[in-house]
Amino acid sequence: MTNNSYRIILSGGGTGGHIYPAIAIANELKKRYPESEFLFVGAKDRMEMEKVPQAGYNIEGLWISGLQRKLTFKNLIFPIKLMNSLIKSRKIIKKFKPDVVIGTGGFASGPLLKVASGKKIPALIQEQNSYAGITNKLLAKQVQKICVAYDNMERFFPKGKIIKTGNPVRRDLLKIEGKRKEGIAFFQLQEGVKTILIIGGSLGARRINQLIEKELNFFKKQNVQLIWQCGKMYYRGYKKHNELAHVQVHQFVNKMDLAYAAADIIISRAGASSVSELCIVGKPVIFIPSPNVAEDHQTKNALSITEEGAGMLIREKELDAIFESCFSELIQSEKMQADFSIEIKKLALPDATATIVDEVEKLLNK
Repeated sequence: MTNNSYRIILSGGGTGGHIYPAIAIANELKKRYPESEFLFVGAKDRMEMEKVPQAGYNIEGLWISGLQRKLTFKNLIFPIKLMNSLIKSRKIIKKFKPDVVIGTGGFASGPLLKVASGKKIPALIQEQNSYAGITNKLLAKQVQKICVAYDNMERFFPKGKIIKTGNPVRRDLLKIEGKRKEGIAFFQLQEGVKTILIIGGSLGARRINQLIEKELNFFKKQNVQLIWQCGKMYYRGYKKHNELAHVQVHQFVNKMDLAYAAADIIISRAGASSVSELCIVGKPVIFIPSPNVAEDHQTKNALSITEEGAGMLIREKELDAIFESCFSELIQSEKMQADFSIEIKKLALPDATATIVDEVEKLLNK
């Protein structure tokens, strides 16, 4: 092994919020150490099995899933899945012989990092949210470094291991200036009409989709056009709206940089990766946090932005009552749009990926 050739395992997944940070970290490591070998480990049947190969990396799948909050068949077979995943993780590590292991959260990273730590392989985890996930909390004692995006994370992790880095974002999103014309052309949008981008997270968001469908006439009256990412699970039910001149429905937007560049206003969930991306993108945002997440962490993520005057927050239970008035206020006020844009950019941590990889390098050089 030469100084610039390492063997690196990255593990995490289940949702885009765990997958994209891992890909961003791998890309930065590859840029610094082009001779290195990379292997991703994810959960079988989850979106990482598709997204990681698309990014040009090999992936192995574990037979693992999260615990449900109620007694289900899935919970009863969880111990079997866990044993199976620990055995497969041992085989993967024995065969690949990694120099370092990086976990980005999600249940797939649990068995892999547990086995790696047991074999004294240097390990780093990256926690995206303001409220730590269960997998990362369980791994915290065993890993060397914990990269976080929010303050006050010593509630969950040993203080001496925490480094505040921010969340990695996809490299193509760091530079969207100058791509607006390209974005308008790519999505075949009408010039001179305000574009609203709706993103419900990588899996889609039922309540946001219901809202957008209900408000299609309202949007038409407001003279705006929509790029609506409804998610794979919901596409069949909503694709009929593609017939409308001002609406385009996508199950997933692959050219996210061009979608962001073309957008004038963004309506989004408040998952950690989305929030970090939106700070860098710097467009006015209406956050609709998912209430169905641990400790209501999406609302906390959104509040960290809106309390700085850097966006708008509407809770799901308020949507029917106030969405139209809030949206009208924002679309009619160029000043409010500009202010949100300026303030949200101030909260960006655009060097997160490089800072995390600096920490990985320290582990490699020990």
